[in-house]
Amino acid sequence: MKTLLVTGSSGLVGSEVCLYFAQQGYKIHGVDNNQRAVFFGPAGDTRWNQQRLLHSISGFRHHEIDVRNRSAILDLVKTIRPDVIVHTAAQPSHDKAAQIPFDDFDTNAGGTLNLLEAARQYCPEAPFIHMSTNKVYGDAPNRIALTEMPTRWDYADPAYAEGIPETFSIDQSKHSLFGASKVAADIMVQEYGRYFNMPTCALRGGCLTGPNHSGVELHGFLSYLVKCNWEGKQYTVFGYKGKQVRDNIHSYDIARFMEAFIATPRAGEVYNLGGGKANTCSIWEAFQITESFTGKAQVYTYVDQPRAGDHICYYSDLRKMKAHYPGWDITISLTETIRQIVESWKKRVG
Repeated sequence: MKTLLVTGSSGLVGSEVCLYFAQQGYKIHGVDNNQRAVFFGPAGDTRWNQQRLLHSISGFRHHEIDVRNRSAILDLVKTIRPDVIVHTAAQPSHDKAAQIPFDDFDTNAGGTLNLLEAARQYCPEAPFIHMSTNKVYGDAPNRIALTEMPTRWDYADPAYAEGIPETFSIDQSKHSLFGASKVAADIMVQEYGRYFNMPTCALRGGCLTGPNHSGVELHGFLSYLVKCNWEGKQYTVFGYKGKQVRDNIHSYDIARFMEAFIATPRAGEVYNLGGGKANTCSIWEAFQITESFTGKAQVYTYVDQPRAGDHICYYSDLRKMKAHYPGWDITISLTETIRQIVESWKKRVG
């Protein structure tokens, strides 16, 4: 039986990965210390997801470890010697990072280095999959010429008709401190792959979503939006006329891509992992889809000032992923994803 080590195992992607690979016969070890509750307060608490994994996965081992704890991470990897490492633990908010810069960098950059070095020492052949972010590109995508449409922005430059490719520059742009700490981690994952010839990849996620997300205002766009709609709470739209566009990918399709990479790993790769153009929506469009499932009008307020470093329009060019792994594609649509999120919040908040 193969062993999978997942950091951030109680989060959205981490928990989906645990459940998916348990069904494939892996023995699952999860690392999580509910740091989201520290970063975001009670609304970010993920203990419910931890309990779900303990009840759903036979033999699931939970490890209450902070990825910043270098000796604990080294000892754990030395003991387990996992066949695969999936690193999803992070401080995930670019707004929050400015308030806690040391915690942000130590978690995102330092925690990733701890895991990479542990892997190099004790399981260098194990595929190492890191959840990076599209924020490594900073606000440079905002320099692309745009077309304003009734409910959204879109790229006017035909070079980006399929979205942002992995060749897009990460330099000379405003990233937010979160984006900068994730750049450091992303580059380190590439370097361990290229310098030490380890099977590593950095997945530069767009909006990663699904029904098991503990969405909060500072992180978890669709989950938080749906939660506000269902509870009748005010949602704040930050700038860009509410027409800012994101591509959204269900956590199940993320796990499926990881499975493809594990089967045929590469050294030091990067992939823009999102829903692609077909799974894009603006905030106004997300309101409309959500309202169609809940029957409730979205309560919102508009603030003209956008978040620092935020993208006006971003969606992932999936052509490299599909070329390297032609058996993979998006299987869960945006509409179905939102429907699942609505059903999940109905159960959680009543």
